[in-house]
Amino acid sequence: MAETGEMEESKENEAIVFIVDDDASVRDSLRWLIESVQLKVECYATAQEFMDEYQGQQTGCVVLDVRMPGISGLDLQEELRQQGFVLPVIIITGHADVPMAVRAFKSGVFDFIEKPFNDQHLIDRIQQAIEKSRSQKVNIQRRQEAQDRQQKLSSREIQVLKCIVAGSSNKSMARELDISVKTVETHRANLMSKMKAGSVSELVRIALLAEINDDRDDVTGVDDR
Repeated sequence: MAETGEMEESKENEAIVFIVDDDASVRDSLRWLIESVQLKVECYATAQEFMDEYQGQQTGCVVLDVRMPGISGLDLQEELRQQGFVLPVIIITGHADVPMAVRAFKSGVFDFIEKPFNDQHLIDRIQQAIEKSRSQKVNIQRRQEAQDRQQKLSSREIQVLKCIVAGSSNKSMARELDISVKTVETHRANLMSKMKAGSVSELVRIALLAEINDDRDDVTGVDDR
């Protein structure tokens, strides 16, 4: 069972280069080039076909043509962004102009490459995009784990945590929250356990990942002295 789980995790983490281009000859040549460096490739003839199949979990990048029937490459990039997908996008075009490039980078594309291009340059950018995708996936997982831990905290513990993030001492926290120093120490110990932190600096890092800041508008009004 453990081996099966490891295989599924390995498959999920396998990088995929998604090629989206309405020209079959371009798809074939790009597939050959990318597979020559032992990367997995999936090809789609239209942006809609890709959107219908993409599950939003895979590591990798998208290589697509800017001009396609139906949904264009730029429209696909913007659709991915609006849906919260963080898959890096590399746009390839033979019809580039400055406004198009500006729009592409404003919408968050990883790179905008004009034809004819150097094969090695494209491979380098694809590999860099994959590394970015892996890093983004790890960051998302860490943020989700931190937020899951945060959900286990009481209102008072969240208030104490905000004070810790702000750099407050136990005495200043006790004074601000109108509780005893001993109670503050108890909350700190509970926070270290619930947030699975080995040190105060790690606790702060996890809190920031969970998007807990030092906005302490709600530090009063909870009575658990």
